[in-house]
Amino acid sequence: MLKALITKCKESVVSVLPVTLIVLLLNCTPIVDFSTKEVLVFSISAVALIVGMALFNLGADIAMTPMGEQIGSSMSKSGKFKTLLFVCFVMGLFITIAEPDLSVLASQVKDVLNGTLLTVSIGLGVGIFLVLSVVRIVFRVPLSALLTFFYMTMFALVTLVLIRGNEAFLPLAFDSGGVTTGPITVPFIMALGVGVASTIGDKRNRENSFGFIALCSIGPIIAVMFLGIFAKGDVLYQLPDYSMSSHLDKLGTTIGHTVREVVIALAPIVIFFFILQFLFMRLHKKRIHQIIVGLFYTFFGLVIFLSAVAVGFMPIGFKMGTELAQQNSVVLVVVAFALGFAVVLAEPAIHVLKKQVETITGGAISKRAMLVALSVGVGISIALSVLRAILDFSILYYLIPGYFLSLGLSFFVPKIYTAIAFDSGGVASGPMTSTFILPFLIGVCAVLQGENKILLDAFGLVAMVAMTPLITIQTLGFKAVATKKVKEKIAMKRILNADDEQIIRFM
Repeated sequence: MLKALITKCKESVVSVLPVTLIVLLLNCTPIVDFSTKEVLVFSISAVALIVGMALFNLGADIAMTPMGEQIGSSMSKSGKFKTLLFVCFVMGLFITIAEPDLSVLASQVKDVLNGTLLTVSIGLGVGIFLVLSVVRIVFRVPLSALLTFFYMTMFALVTLVLIRGNEAFLPLAFDSGGVTTGPITVPFIMALGVGVASTIGDKRNRENSFGFIALCSIGPIIAVMFLGIFAKGDVLYQLPDYSMSSHLDKLGTTIGHTVREVVIALAPIVIFFFILQFLFMRLHKKRIHQIIVGLFYTFFGLVIFLSAVAVGFMPIGFKMGTELAQQNSVVLVVVAFALGFAVVLAEPAIHVLKKQVETITGGAISKRAMLVALSVGVGISIALSVLRAILDFSILYYLIPGYFLSLGLSFFVPKIYTAIAFDSGGVASGPMTSTFILPFLIGVCAVLQGENKILLDAFGLVAMVAMTPLITIQTLGFKAVATKKVKEKIAMKRILNADDEQIIRFM
């Protein structure tokens, strides 16, 4: 176990170091000016982030992933289809309501919308679409067809929201699809998909095991759209307190709040798992012991990770945004791209995804290629988001062509690339995005457009981060198909040339 933890720590150092270096290098330039106290707290937070991520990743490997796989396979083998659907709905609801990323988003818009109403609505959306994900496997419905149908439905709802005059709900709605696929949700739902697909799927099990995150990301968007359609009154946004001093003064409160959030996040999943263990699964005691140990690693890892982000990374992100907004726009966009490229490496769920992708695809899609594609995609998305904050235009100018391009590519690339791409979109928008990059963009908007424009121009960032990997990953698939066809043509040409030579010799 110690050896595994050391390995995870090395991986975490590689992940966190790029973001840390960018911040520290910027501090050595006239562009930003952090105090000695801020640099010290940020550096300590970076170390804590490394430890927290290592513990979380280890816990995900030995607890969250096996739990999801066992529930998926055991419930599928039981032959009780309705029970399987009920379990999926309840688990989708529980893990979403408890997702720390969603709590972060809800806390930043609590003056706009009731937090409980927002989280419950989003939870219902995930639960319903998790059920649809299982139904898709059973009835062998192509993922691309479902995605096309529901995205068309989603954009039809956009029209209704605009008619109602509640445009401010749109960035929030699209962001909600990204924040629901965080460090708690991703390992569990992906593993659940693998378990279900391996038991009731067919020869396309590799494709079927992906796509769960993709569909579960649509449910929250549609749910918040409905809130926007029926909402009444003005939508106002109040800037939260992002100062590092306030977080340090309330350090004990921050850690206590984080502990409570993580307990609430894990408790429903654990309780429901043991109920299913008693009723259906009956796993060996040794297996249960491993899962319990893994849950402790997951718990402490998330507490350390989220506390470090709240105390050190969120205030630094906001201050960077406010100071860079006063610089040249080109510098601002370039720094935004660099931050986006680096921040993906620090997302805990990304490492769960890339490992499962390489395993499921038998190495056809390497972890390295996956990570590069995601980093480039997220870097571009954050640069485009900053450009939108500078020029002040609607998020729909990005999302409508972006999603249409993504859906169009889905009909020309291998289905497994489409499933992985849409899963990657949800996974890329994790806790580092909502607690470091979002405050950065809020700081930019506060300076360039004013506080009253933050909800329209800053929010929508998570949606952009979730969208661009859909294009970059599928581009990998398109390239793979094109390369394969070229190789086949070359091989065929060689065969024909060889045949021609034999004919000439014969003559």
